[in-house]
Amino acid sequence: MTALSVNVNKIAVLRNSRGGNDPDVVRAAMTCLRAGAHGITVHPRPDQRHIRAQDVYALSELTRQHGVEFNIEGNPFAPPRDGYPGLLPLCEQTRPAQVTLVPDSDGQLTSDHGFDFGRDAERLRPLIAELKAMGCRVSLFVDADNPQIGQAAVLGADRVELYTGPYAEAFLQGDASQSLALFADAARRAQAAGLGVNAGHDLSQANLARFLSEVPAVLEVSIGHALISEALYDGLEATVAGYLGAIAQAGMLDA
Repeated sequence: MTALSVNVNKIAVLRNSRGGNDPDVVRAAMTCLRAGAHGITVHPRPDQRHIRAQDVYALSELTRQHGVEFNIEGNPFAPPRDGYPGLLPLCEQTRPAQVTLVPDSDGQLTSDHGFDFGRDAERLRPLIAELKAMGCRVSLFVDADNPQIGQAAVLGADRVELYTGPYAEAFLQGDASQSLALFADAARRAQAAGLGVNAGHDLSQANLARFLSEVPAVLEVSIGHALISEALYDGLEATVAGYLGAIAQAGMLDA
């Protein structure tokens, strides 16, 4: 079954807007785990707009205590600065189960494109090796229409995370069939190269089951914005349960 990793960045956004520690990111993550989530995802950025280094340390300890996956996302090329030690030093200190490398710039509102292997491959190769030497599984953020998805395996990555924003937009427009065919092909190409497949970005309770039923063998989805938004109406535990239900529904549709 596909694993659900809850991205708690938006909890930190709300906290940071007022200062202090309310809402408590660790308590929110604990609530998600209590509701059945399989892991926690964070994406610390150099500008510290949401998740900060101290959150990473605290959530690393929480996930270790609960025996669940901790997934840290980030740009490995972003240099350290005050309050942000850099992605690799954070990973060295916390040893997450998975590191998802994402090519986002400092000013980017959210991750909205995958790596260009023609440009980034040789810079990525030693960083992937360094992360794997720490015991981390490495996933690379990729676009579904990238013809070189298999290159991720050549660079030493274990998985790719398919950027699902275009699928979510197509679903919203009312016809996702062509987009789903593209994602299914991308997943098969990745799997043929020996890569595991994750997915994330703009997935929601409305569109998740169909995506998982038509894109083969997705190992994990990381979901934050939609899940936290829906939790404002229905509560965090009920919303996590809803996503787990959508994952189960996908399994029945696939059968």
